[in-house]
Amino acid sequence: MLMTPEEEYAHHFKKMNEICVAQNWGDPFSYARSKEILAANALGHTIANTFSGADAFNQDGKPVEYKSTTGPKVQGSYTGISVHSDWEGQERYLREDKIGKYEEHYFNRFGNGQLVESWMMSGQDVLNILLPKLRSKFSTVLLNKDPRLSANITNSEIRKFGKRVL
Repeated sequence: MLMTPEEEYAHHFKKMNEICVAQNWGDPFSYARSKEILAANALGHTIANTFSGADAFNQDGKPVEYKSTTGPKVQGSYTGISVHSDWEGQERYLREDKIGKYEEHYFNRFGNGQLVESWMMSGQDVLNILLPKLRSKFSTVLLNKDPRLSANITNSEIRKFGKRVL
């Protein structure tokens, strides 16, 4: 019996959830979780079973960070970064807890329901690029409607410092 498009969508929606529950991958419909699952599987990583901290773990079991886009060029947005009381504390947080603790950052571009390219950049290179950008915003960020830090890694920065892995 043929399903209507609505019935087929509901069937696959339920099936995706069942697969993710069985694999302990978490809710595939929470934020970008489905993209993280797709990327982890394509890259040979293990998806993290929590939503905070690492997005996945590489083949050596080390935590990795994922950034994803559906735009025409690969890029990465680091948003919603908690602000500390002084730059020294902020930089320590960025190095030790937020960005620098991940040795590998993956920038994944999706199109037509699939991962079309993935680039890897070292955590140190990501820090080298982001720290000046975040530092320049630090003194005025608390004046913003959303008082959290954010900055982007551009396509040209990824191509210059990263390595294409897919």
